[in-house]
Amino acid sequence: MSAYEAILLTIITASTPLLLAAIGELVVERSGVLNLGLEGMMVMGAVCGFAMAQVTGSPWLGVLMAMLAGIAMSMLFAFLTQTLVTNQVATGLSITLLGLGLSGLIGSGFVGMPGIKLEYISIPVLSDLPVVGKLVFGQDPLVYISILLVLGVSYMLKRTRMGLIIRAVGQNHDSAHALGYSVIKVRYACIAFGGMTSGLAGAYLSLVYTPQWIENMTAGRGWIALALVVFSTWLPGRLAAGAYLFGGVWILGLYAQGMGVGIPSQLLSSLPYLATILALIVISTNRRLSVINTPASLGQGFVPDR
Repeated sequence: MSAYEAILLTIITASTPLLLAAIGELVVERSGVLNLGLEGMMVMGAVCGFAMAQVTGSPWLGVLMAMLAGIAMSMLFAFLTQTLVTNQVATGLSITLLGLGLSGLIGSGFVGMPGIKLEYISIPVLSDLPVVGKLVFGQDPLVYISILLVLGVSYMLKRTRMGLIIRAVGQNHDSAHALGYSVIKVRYACIAFGGMTSGLAGAYLSLVYTPQWIENMTAGRGWIALALVVFSTWLPGRLAAGAYLFGGVWILGLYAQGMGVGIPSQLLSSLPYLATILALIVISTNRRLSVINTPASLGQGFVPDR
């Protein structure tokens, strides 16, 4: 395998958890809900997935547990924001803090244990093709699942009745309610989907990317995923491109450190976060980009007429 192939493979690996978390958050925000708890849901998915894999010896049961953990955290957020109508920003931040603290407690007994890795798919003949073999036909299953999720969400939002309802609820929840749609139920379902994909992103970190449990191993990826949704202007295709772009920045910074580039390692490690800030600055200075596709009801609580 050439150095270029190795770099591309690691870029895909680094980008996948960002893509998984962000595609769920895109659906959540399209329904008009802002969930800042991605980091907490991801880290809970990581620790619960790792723990289940260790106990059962099955990484797939670990993946399932990670998704359930993400959904559980998201349902707590949904109950607080949709049923009790608490502030979405404050609640999301609380979910992140809860997840970071609770994951440290759950994972205290698993620190240092060797992980059980989710195996890569190997397709005879195709996986051995030069260049494209490993890149296209030799990835782990969650990479293909992330791509299918992007395609599925894109089709659902553009071509299906459910997608139309989600976009209507996010654009004007009062009008959607007047038309007879259950705003709360739609948002609950979208939040659950976002929790599932966040848990899946966490499972990717502890079962594929670095098969072990390290406290706070999400390392801010949840915040980058949130920025990616804005960066993509709520479009799934652009979201995928942004995820691979940010993953590329992450990996190239690591490679530069390994090559001994005369730049402080701390600065190279901060490149993904600097790229996030720069992307948000560019979008905020362009009025058209900052408002296009933005759900008008984003972050607003809804109380049905009684």
